[in-house]
Amino acid sequence: MKPARVILLVVGSLIALVGFGFVGAGVSLGWATATQRDDAGFFSTSSERFESDSFAITSDKIDLGDPGPDDWWADRELATVRVAVDSATAGELFVGIGPEAEVEAFLADVPHDEVTDVDFRPFSADYRRQNADGTAMPSPPMDETFWVAQAAGDATQTITWNLEPGNWVIVVMNADAVANVSADIELGGKLDYLVPIAIGLGVAGVVLLAAGAAMIIGGAVRRQVDDQAASGAAPGAVVPVDDRAFRPYPLRLEGHLDAELSRWRWLVKWLLAIPHVVVLVFLWIAFVVLSVVAFFAILFTGRYPRSIFDFNVGVLRWTWRVSYYASSALGTDRYPPFTLDAADYPATLDIDYPEHLSRGLVLVKSWLLAIPHLLIIGVFTATWTFGSDNGGTGLVLAGGLLGLLVVVAALTLAFTGRYPTGLHDLIMGVNRWTYRVIAYVALMTDDYPPFRLDQGGNEPTLRDPTKGDRS
Repeated sequence: MKPARVILLVVGSLIALVGFGFVGAGVSLGWATATQRDDAGFFSTSSERFESDSFAITSDKIDLGDPGPDDWWADRELATVRVAVDSATAGELFVGIGPEAEVEAFLADVPHDEVTDVDFRPFSADYRRQNADGTAMPSPPMDETFWVAQAAGDATQTITWNLEPGNWVIVVMNADAVANVSADIELGGKLDYLVPIAIGLGVAGVVLLAAGAAMIIGGAVRRQVDDQAASGAAPGAVVPVDDRAFRPYPLRLEGHLDAELSRWRWLVKWLLAIPHVVVLVFLWIAFVVLSVVAFFAILFTGRYPRSIFDFNVGVLRWTWRVSYYASSALGTDRYPPFTLDAADYPATLDIDYPEHLSRGLVLVKSWLLAIPHLLIIGVFTATWTFGSDNGGTGLVLAGGLLGLLVVVAALTLAFTGRYPTGLHDLIMGVNRWTYRVIAYVALMTDDYPPFRLDQGGNEPTLRDPTKGDRS
């Protein structure tokens, strides 16, 4: 595939991925707006008990910036906070919001507790005692005039306040200013433009999806024309596939050990492979997005778009070369080439293009039919932790069974100078099973992966079964 086609597909996939994110954010925000707010439009915490044996409970400083040219939002009522308090005793409670400087002056030399941290699942609150050695007693808070919102009484008291620039503090205390404060407090917030924001995110996401899809389709159509021109076939003709040998599975994965492997180079191969890893991150993002596009193409047409198929095979091929070199086999010291195309390299991968795919199977292959294989692949490749105790980490088996086999192979190579061929055959079998499942989950074939380890560097093949000869 030409570099321009790769760039077009990758950029289009990235744009489409951002579009998916925007659409998801818009849908999530819309769902929260419709279902998680109360009748007044507030998102609220649960009512929880806050207690102090001092004269007041205060919040930490709420910094909303300094008034000035950047406070354009102050008059637009973008957000509103709500504080509801209910006395846990028979006395009257006071709740108020005031400027930080005035609150500090009001409580100067008055012992009080500042809430520094709150967790709601399960609930816990951390306090910091202010003026612990203070001897002053506060005056009744209702006598002060600096509050921007206040309420007092023996029933549930609720205040609401539209945010504005400045530094602010929430204060809860007994209305008669005596010590020992105990209150059930509920906090709420409301954004007045949630619905327009949700709609805007959704519209922006749809536009980005459309732009990304246009780039993907553009690259795909141009690639199909190039394939036909290269084959010399007439426009619209199907390029024939070499099917002279009958093979047990459409994916062919091979890996051939170097005759002479360095004893210690495997220690730095992961570092040398970093440039490949960076490129593969973006290629795999494109792979995922293009697989979604292929899903709908198969669902409506029964065909996997050839250009997308070739690109995704190229990503798998590139990934296999890098992993064979640096992580999942360590079978060669030859540096992998930077290409999606087939290359003269010890590790090769190819998949037969399916002329037709089932429209029905595409709905269940990736998430339902593949579950047994995915569980097995999890054992092969997942990271497992053994002996974890109270958050500590015991034995960590990175890469699952495959990782353990590769570590054994690497240590054997380091101390003996040779890579055990039998171990290499087993490692190849695990990799071959893994890539077959990846191809099936990525909708690239309808052939269900076999439950077997086809070991060895060469892909096992079957001759024409009508001749009854198996090799």
